[in-house]
Amino acid sequence: MSRERLNAAELAQRLTGLAGWVQEEEGSKWIVKSYRFPAFMDGIAFVGEAARLSEAANHHPMIAIDYKKVTLRLTTWSAGGLTELDLELAARFDEAYASYR
Repeated sequence: MSRERLNAAELAQRLTGLAGWVQEEEGSKWIVKSYRFPAFMDGIAFVGEAARLSEAANHHPMIAIDYKKVTLRLTTWSAGGLTELDLELAARFDEAYASYR
């Protein structure tokens, strides 16, 4: 996975394939998505899975837990913005979430 910063057109194109993931604001270096769970412990279990996926990719999101809602934010600090690595990890988080629905 590339750690080269994506330009605005590349990012917009790639985000169309990731339901619910949005750029925090125009020109922001972050993408963000919130996931809702039926119970608090389901969200906590998902955070554990997100942590395992992040460690395997050596790329770590910002994580916020608000009762039954988990919000993940991604960026690539070394690139100063968003890269293919962020989008690939976002897709992996979505795949992990599918088992909770």
